[in-house]
Amino acid sequence: MNGEINEKDWKLFRKKLSVWQEDCMNRLNKEYIEILSQEGKNPSDIFWELEGRIKRDKKLTGVIARDMRRSNMYELLIDLLREDVITLEDLSDFSEELQERLRWFVKTWGNDGTQI
Repeated sequence: MNGEINEKDWKLFRKKLSVWQEDCMNRLNKEYIEILSQEGKNPSDIFWELEGRIKRDKKLTGVIARDMRRSNMYELLIDLLREDVITLEDLSDFSEELQERLRWFVKTWGNDGTQI
């Protein structure tokens, strides 16, 4: 494992990222609908709860991948794993080296990034 990202993985990542992000935003939209559908809460409380969620969620890699460079691909993949946008199974089309590195990360650090 030399840490270099091969061309096939990079192209596949760029292709899959937009699909993963659309899936993430679809899930978020459903969660927003649940927030908006709460019975018995003041409309202003619902509004501010939703506003807070959107403010937080719009910074997620599952919504927008900032600094989209090949050298940041592993970091972006780790963020997507942490955010539960993808699972290790979603990486089955990638090289064994990439899958191995990310399995090691999850095994060592867990999905939330804290060492196990």
